[in-house]
Amino acid sequence: MQISIKFPDGAVREYPSGTSSLDIARSISEGLARNVLAARVNGQVWDATRPIQSDADLQLLTWNDTDGKKTYWHSSAHLLAEALESLYPGIKLGIGPPIENGFYYDIDFGDFKFTSDDFAKVEQKMNELARQESAFKRSDVSKADAIAYFTEKNDPYKLELLQDLNDGEITFYEQGNFTDLCRGPHIPHTGFIKAIKLISTAGAYWRGSEKNKQLTRVYAITFPKKSELDEYLLMLEEAKKRDHRKLGKELEIFTFDDDVGPGLPLWLPNGAQMIEILESFAKKTEKEQGYQRVKTPHIARESMYLKSGHLPYYKDSMFPAMEIDGDRYYLKAMNCPHHHKIFGALPRSYKDLPIRFAEYGTCYRYEQSGELFGLMRVRSLQMNDAHIYCTEEQFEQEFRKVNELYLRYFQVFGIEKYRMRFSTHDPAKLGQKYINNPELWAKTEKMVRDVLVNSDIPFVEVEDEAAFYGPKIDIQVWSAIGREFTLATNQVDFAQAERFDLSFVNEKNERERPIIIHRAPLSTHERFIGFLLEHYAGNFPVWLAPRQAVVLPISDKFQEYADTVGEMLKKSDIRAFVDERSEKAGRKIRDAEVAKIPYMLVVGEREAASGEVSVRRHGQGDLGSMKLSDFIELIEKGNKI
Repeated sequence: MQISIKFPDGAVREYPSGTSSLDIARSISEGLARNVLAARVNGQVWDATRPIQSDADLQLLTWNDTDGKKTYWHSSAHLLAEALESLYPGIKLGIGPPIENGFYYDIDFGDFKFTSDDFAKVEQKMNELARQESAFKRSDVSKADAIAYFTEKNDPYKLELLQDLNDGEITFYEQGNFTDLCRGPHIPHTGFIKAIKLISTAGAYWRGSEKNKQLTRVYAITFPKKSELDEYLLMLEEAKKRDHRKLGKELEIFTFDDDVGPGLPLWLPNGAQMIEILESFAKKTEKEQGYQRVKTPHIARESMYLKSGHLPYYKDSMFPAMEIDGDRYYLKAMNCPHHHKIFGALPRSYKDLPIRFAEYGTCYRYEQSGELFGLMRVRSLQMNDAHIYCTEEQFEQEFRKVNELYLRYFQVFGIEKYRMRFSTHDPAKLGQKYINNPELWAKTEKMVRDVLVNSDIPFVEVEDEAAFYGPKIDIQVWSAIGREFTLATNQVDFAQAERFDLSFVNEKNERERPIIIHRAPLSTHERFIGFLLEHYAGNFPVWLAPRQAVVLPISDKFQEYADTVGEMLKKSDIRAFVDERSEKAGRKIRDAEVAKIPYMLVVGEREAASGEVSVRRHGQGDLGSMKLSDFIELIEKGNKI
């Protein structure tokens, strides 16, 4: 029996039923077959060796495809587990998924003490196993047989995972002497894995719960070529230098304190100054675009979060309720329902729309301890939030304007690589994870998709990552060294207007529900400043630097002139200070360089006599002497965004 295979370019070819994607690649060229890692068959990622039994749309996946990399790294995780089982008999295995860069495996090492000193030994074993070119073999297994296998192996973690699975949902993958519970897919054989590096270890609670045992999470990465691994390791070294936690401490941006609590950052004066700068910039931009500023409290009654639907869906991410006057209150985890209440507080007409409410509101989310990470994952966050209430006719223009605002910000902050991640719902999860209204899901997803296509904005579409109340766009950006961040969001909400009984009077004098757009282009202060620290390596542009200049008297004799210069700079709204320490000028300059202060103004006898300043630029050196008024003009030009 012949089957029809349709390729991404629209071409259709006939093949015998049972032909694999790898066979199809080989029929095109041996060179292509040597690079195929997996395949997308009718939208699902499959093993390249898995037989195709009926007509299908086919995309062959290589290292250049995201799903190709994921499959490669997932297979590498199995190779890591095989090597660890060989070297440390009796260990218990948790899970081993691919991640943004590489993969990890959670391991219960029992009595073994596993440290970074063991990395080279594990890498050597992985290379040895990879060279055997062991095929990854998929097999369907009954639940009873799977339980029997892992019972004999004495692996409680796999047995726990099996509790959530039924017959027909269980597959094993085998390579060499290793077998694992896994849904796949995997690469054809281990020989594709050429360059291997273990990166680090960390503690990780089983299934993310602090109530469970803490396992050892082993992070690693692999590549098809050693040169790619070398490039990655160089980037990793640069990333360590740019780590926002390290720079945040060195530049006195933020700190954490055990008495305050984990995930609750304290902003030092330099960090608070950056927040003021970013807020001022955002507020000015939003004012130009017709946003109105609102303020909302940090807590609210349980009834409001039940009405919005947030509590049933997000309760695990909210702090426990507080009992006040016989009622239950929650710390605000999101601004949305508060803004909806403001919209509903007054009668609205179609003439008023669109209405755009903006707020830098502080929210609180209970992130589990193991998920906290510097400023990137915190429990207190100040969000560049806004909600737009518009008619269906206004939607495309409003949604497009939000996307254009993102693009403007990208240009300002020098973000050259970005991508919109369009998240849709999974129809199978309606009523569980998503509002049960298939017609509105189809309609709003088409509306968002049309805006993206018509705007010619690069995007990828991902199922089952939408918000519970509608489709959304998450903005993926890459820093100057290529690290990927999820920075901002643009969401459509077709549920909240109904839940809060929000309406406006249309041209026919009838009540109509507004469409709601949630947007946060500058993310939260926490995540965005963390990103900026790494993006700029702490070398902020002049307009964003919390301290733009430091005045350095070469001795105490010139302190009075230095103070005069400092006062004149402050009067011109330049963020400057005077280094009054009794240190040599060379030491003061070195310290200012380490602090990454953009400008150093050295003053001594000649400068005091001439009324000038000797200017040094961070990272560039001496710029020569100039009048103070000329320097002020230089800074003012740098402050223009």
